Amino acid sequence: MSKPILIDPLKFAREGRSQTGTLAISALDQRIHDDLSDTDGEVKYTLSGHVDPLRRAVLRLTLDATISVRCQRCLSSMPYVLKTDSSMTLFTDEEKLEAACEADETLDAIMAEPELDVVRLVEDEIIMGLPLSPKHDDCGTDALARAKTDKPNPFAVLAALKGTKSE
Repeated sequence: MSKPILIDPLKFAREGRSQTGTLAISALDQRIHDDLSDTDGEVKYTLSGHVDPLRRAVLRLTLDATISVRCQRCLSSMPYVLKTDSSMTLFTDEEKLEAACEADETLDAIMAEPELDVVRLVEDEIIMGLPLSPKHDDCGTDALARAKTDKPNPFAVLAALKGTKSE
């Protein structure tokens, strides 16, 4: 696991700070590794803070990585380009957070903690950016092609069964 990178999120956002870095995929938490076919590569991130027009502290996180995931059709490794750009509005009051989310369903909001681990934030964003069921556009495996052609059409089988009953 990577060494945590701790920031005060409210101060970071209000002062308009920015941080850019690179994290090795292999150094990230095991919960990331479980969804990947290998842990090669790295993720580049940029975290920047600002205050929105409603004077709320906001963190913007962008990620750029090419990671290896397992194709759910052929089970081989495939590269997946992960590019995310998300903004999180920070709140210090749970009721205000809930009210803001009800007023704006597109708002991504979190409670502001005294310390925020940037590495953990990057890991969470990777998990949310991964496809649920990654698949090649064309797996190109002979076994898959044979499996598709060897099976009879189930509706044709049903039609044949129906035809024999009525005779």
